[in-house]
Amino acid sequence: MIQRDTQLRVRYEETDKMGVVYHSNYIIYYEVGRTEMFREIGLSYDALEKMGFIMPVVEVSSRYKSPAYYDELLTVRTIIREMPMARLAIDYEIYNEQGTLLNTGRTVLGFVDAARQRPCRAPQPLIDILRKAGVDE
Repeated sequence: MIQRDTQLRVRYEETDKMGVVYHSNYIIYYEVGRTEMFREIGLSYDALEKMGFIMPVVEVSSRYKSPAYYDELLTVRTIIREMPMARLAIDYEIYNEQGTLLNTGRTVLGFVDAARQRPCRAPQPLIDILRKAGVDE
């Protein structure tokens, strides 16, 4: 298992009239956490795309426990628990500055050979980097 924390501050545009983060923005926060995790472990999305692979989101779930508010500093914890095969499951936990768990979620990404536009197995460079980072087989 590997996990990385990414911090972000809630912008005004992400909230409703009450200053509460609008529900769909959590999906964007997941993407921020996922993108930063990949960059930190040494394989950016851009690098994967240049190798000819794309990773569309094929499933997403989100559970709202407590609201986040305008100008709060949030921590997005991004977790990969197992080695991918044809799909990669990523879990998320979002906390406020007081350490209160506000939201949990999961995305499942598929792997697609960009040239053929066909599903494929996880690219070997990604497997190698995940293994090195500590993801279990």
